[in-house]
Amino acid sequence: MGDPLTAVDLTWLRMERPDNLMMITGVLTFDAPLDVARLKALLDHRLTYFRRFTQRIVDGHWEDDPGFELDRHVRAETLPAPADRETLRRRIGELVSTPLDFEHPLWCMHVLQNPDDGRCVLVTRIHHCVADGFALLYVLLGLTDAEPDAPLERPVEPAKHPVGFGLAKTAQQVVQAGRAALDALAHVPAKEVLERAGEVSADLLHLATLSTQPKTRLRGGLDGEKRAAWSLPVKVADVKAIGKAAGATVNDVLMAAVAGTFRRYLEAHGEGLEGFELRTVIPVNLRQGEALKALGNHFGLVFLELPVGEADPLERLRRTKARMDRLKRSPEALVLWRLMQLTGMAPQWVEELVIQLLGAKSSAVMTNVPGPREPRYLAGERIQTIMFWVPQTGRVGLGVSVFSYAGEVRLGLSADAARVPDPERVIEAFPEELAHLAEVIGA
Repeated sequence: MGDPLTAVDLTWLRMERPDNLMMITGVLTFDAPLDVARLKALLDHRLTYFRRFTQRIVDGHWEDDPGFELDRHVRAETLPAPADRETLRRRIGELVSTPLDFEHPLWCMHVLQNPDDGRCVLVTRIHHCVADGFALLYVLLGLTDAEPDAPLERPVEPAKHPVGFGLAKTAQQVVQAGRAALDALAHVPAKEVLERAGEVSADLLHLATLSTQPKTRLRGGLDGEKRAAWSLPVKVADVKAIGKAAGATVNDVLMAAVAGTFRRYLEAHGEGLEGFELRTVIPVNLRQGEALKALGNHFGLVFLELPVGEADPLERLRRTKARMDRLKRSPEALVLWRLMQLTGMAPQWVEELVIQLLGAKSSAVMTNVPGPREPRYLAGERIQTIMFWVPQTGRVGLGVSVFSYAGEVRLGLSADAARVPDPERVIEAFPEELAHLAEVIGA
């Protein structure tokens, strides 16, 4: 029998629900057709470096798939007419709503060709139990090249770009901040989890005592039909200029802009926003250096409340910066990572309790990941844009992603159709919100 799933990976596996699939979905666009045969050859040489992409899960263990075939995991199709942006969004929504095949390795790539203009989109779906988004960025960098004619047979290189959310300057700072809080939780065997429940009671109490998110159109029942959209690009240099003028970081500005984006959407639908705080759950990378190669899940969680109810954009930025600064000094990320470990060791009902708490206390899962700063090539073709969407847990119906690549940043939104049937209406305001903030602040 192969290696067992770690407690955290098992937690993400058990979170799978018919109306909330635990998949990370990435989208890469190209201005030319992608050579599928070359793509498969590249995957055969490089992706198999990461064994989990050739393994399936059997009785809680990773085992080599005796029937592994690349053709099962790499599929090509032609977009139907009119093959426009709406057609592409609809097809991606269908893929995000379709579960992976648990009889084989939990990933799949779909090459979507546009017959009208020759452009191509690569949609990749990977189950969260295989790896978190930070590790998967490392995989992406290993598959891509800095030039179009790079040889297929080359070693997978370490990531050359920062990998992680901007709450912590380095993973080491997060670890140092949380070490004292975790001393009592350092070595807890599975059989003692319930006996020593008091050691995690403070974390559960923290979750339980957070105010429940108020009823808005962003919260409620889910129907399992997912829809995805992504914004027009904004220059990272423009975001930096806003931050410099305001004495804030790039991440402060981006999070404040996300708050303003949701404010515009809710206002347009007649929602009362007085004092409304949109609480989001944000993953924080805890890896350092070579640890990225191990894949799996090694990230903490923090809660960030976006001041959506604040009408003044400068005050929204000020409040957001203050909260981001507090989270940088907080051990919360590491403590909640340990809580996820213990959850994976505990009976299913404990996990259900944690999921219910997370779902009741938050309205969205949000990830902000800096991607490659320079253009990258896949199978000889330049990647024009990169976007991804994170899965949501429990009854949370929104996945918000901020991703930067080659000097541009985009906002992505994956939403359950029962909650936000028109995610494109949300994200279209993102560039407008940043432009308005720049105008107000004089950047």
